[in-house]
Amino acid sequence: MAETQQLSREAFDRLQAEHDDLTTRGRIEIAKKIESARELGDLSENGDYHAAKEEQGKMEGRIAHLAQLIENAEIVELGDLGDDMTVQAGCVVAIRYEGDDDVERYLIGSIEERRDDVTVMSPGSPLGQALIGASSGDTVTFEAPNGDMNVTVVDIER
Repeated sequence: MAETQQLSREAFDRLQAEHDDLTTRGRIEIAKKIESARELGDLSENGDYHAAKEEQGKMEGRIAHLAQLIENAEIVELGDLGDDMTVQAGCVVAIRYEGDDDVERYLIGSIEERRDDVTVMSPGSPLGQALIGASSGDTVTFEAPNGDMNVTVVDIER
């Protein structure tokens, strides 16, 4: 059974639109590229044909990935979180590593939620798991490759 992916409505709609585009316009365009390359002759030495087939394979892989994400998506609206101001999927959390003065901001969620202004952190990652349920001011410990590390939750945004 596939793992449920928590997505915002915006990310879900964007992924659905990309899936629809690739399964219609994308497949038609790649079929035209393959047909044009076939008309050039000998397929064994036809770079255009091999490039088009490789592009088709990558596109079909993305289509399958999107279909899996859409099928197993759980739409999370930030309004559904109620008054609970703990770190949850869909939140942006500001943290400070122990011994460091810099504050780093992360969106807790799927990589498909990526935005330009904040880095995405999977809620399934060691740090993501440690942060889930933490409140502003809490210090959590997580297992890093070089040993346990502590981070303090500075702020939580919806």
